[in-house]
Amino acid sequence: MPGGFLGGHGRGRERPGGYFGKNLDALHDCLRGGFGTPQDGDFIVEWHHHEHSKKALGYPETVRQLELTLERCHPSNRSRIRRRLEAARKGKGETVFDWLTGIFAGQIPGRLHLR
Repeated sequence: MPGGFLGGHGRGRERPGGYFGKNLDALHDCLRGGFGTPQDGDFIVEWHHHEHSKKALGYPETVRQLELTLERCHPSNRSRIRRRLEAARKGKGETVFDWLTGIFAGQIPGRLHLR
């Protein structure tokens, strides 16, 4: 396999010392290259047991994350976060899993392999 792929806890596997951060912004930056991913983009990401992750990162976790965001977001963003939170409480809208797969799709199209 070219390059490396993400292992558990945000670590790059097959890339000694590769680290991908602790939040979605850090992951987004890392996937652009130069922060643990090859600059030439010659890598793939294999997400093993993604169905388990999809369940764990579903609406209950999305509600939890949006509640945390609401506590610390800028006042001008609160109404938008509240709308997303209400939708998530009703089982609608994007989940945390969707946020993650969206980052991969935007930064490394076609290189996320769900297993």
